[in-house]
Amino acid sequence: MEPWLIHIPDLSSEFVFQTSRSSGPGGQNVNKVNSRVELRFDIPNSALLTDGQKEMLLKKLASKLTSEGALLVVSQEDRSQLRNKELATEKFYELLRRALKPLKRRRATRPTRASVERRIQSKKQLGEKKSRRGKIDF
Repeated sequence: MEPWLIHIPDLSSEFVFQTSRSSGPGGQNVNKVNSRVELRFDIPNSALLTDGQKEMLLKKLASKLTSEGALLVVSQEDRSQLRNKELATEKFYELLRRALKPLKRRRATRPTRASVERRIQSKKQLGEKKSRRGKIDF
């Protein structure tokens, strides 16, 4: 287990699943069976997440949320509704893991003397090349 990983509780009790007809594989089966699965998770009203986790999820997953603040995950890769349910759940937990991972702090660094000299030297060469492109007097 990675040290940055924040404990994510089992949130399956707060999932709301909805099924519909899939556009994925399945041939004629597509027209008869509701195999597409939508997983809805209401972040603001979750009793299992801490306030800090809710705030972080609402900020980082803002583009994936509905206007009420519910996270919507859709899966229609498989012909089986059960398999699509499992895939949607996996996608959900992966999204949460990525969103709750703290960002690495950037350490300020300075360029080395040699790299500064190389940069200045290349700028001088480029300037000389451009100055030679001027008009020629006869």
